[in-house]
Amino acid sequence: MDNNYDVIIIGAGPAGLTAGVYAGRAGLKTAILEYEAPGGKMVKTDEIANYPGTIDISGVDLSMKMFEHATACGTEYLYGEVSDIIDEGEWKKVIASGTEYRAHVVIIATGTKERTLGFPEDEKLLGKGLSYCAVCDGAFFKDKEVIVIGGGTSALEESVYLTQFAKHVKLVIRRDVFRGDELSQKQALSNPKIEVIRKRLPVAYVVNEEGRLGGVRFKNVDTGEEEEILGDGLFPYIGAFPATNFLESIPGLLDKDGYVIVNDRLETVMPGVFGAGDVVQKHLRQIVTATSDGAVAAQNAFHYIQSLKQN
Repeated sequence: MDNNYDVIIIGAGPAGLTAGVYAGRAGLKTAILEYEAPGGKMVKTDEIANYPGTIDISGVDLSMKMFEHATACGTEYLYGEVSDIIDEGEWKKVIASGTEYRAHVVIIATGTKERTLGFPEDEKLLGKGLSYCAVCDGAFFKDKEVIVIGGGTSALEESVYLTQFAKHVKLVIRRDVFRGDELSQKQALSNPKIEVIRKRLPVAYVVNEEGRLGGVRFKNVDTGEEEEILGDGLFPYIGAFPATNFLESIPGLLDKDGYVIVNDRLETVMPGVFGAGDVVQKHLRQIVTATSDGAVAAQNAFHYIQSLKQN
């Protein structure tokens, strides 16, 4: 098998798959490296209702449409977990699950992973009341009770956002003070639909007879007593981390939080290496912003490869 490519894309979420479409259509020999099913977090999303042109589509269906589009453009799909990228000048060596690949361009599109509560039902309840994205799923909880866990700016902002839909938002924090910025605190605390419940630690999910989330059992920090706080939906905002462990040894590629540092062309400090999607520091992490990044990165990858040929 010829393991040399023009472009290797690491990650098959919406950014990586879109990059595969654009790079393939540009006539570049392209491969996507992924160790899970195509789609990234989309696969774990029950319904997607905010992607332009699709009023209502399941995450699995949208993932497969993007995957089929990318492969129809000639992009190969390779299974493997990337452990390193080595700069060899015009070529980059990518090591994945013990196999070496070479490419002129590498596009890093590995996304982020949400910090979960660490309970056995974390995966099973996704799309069944448990969500990590209020912008994605808030509309599904119209006139319902929802719980938000977290004391940072994201938890505060998403609680306010959810009041557009939910009848009542219970914002539960582990301490008695918030970590979020002052403006977000004021907006949340002044909203009559938000109830703040302080000094509670999550202990377990409450699962109803239908196998859906029915609430969360919490422990009171002061008394040690446990109580159930019921709700139709749960949005934990206890942090997320970029999937960039394999890049930590490359100087200047990551910021202090582990996100890939890019310029406006999505170029990194290593020539020929680009970042795209949630793995890049940004204000809005959505499918549509990830696909935009994938297109921009692939187009600039084409120009980079053209410049190599001219030299």
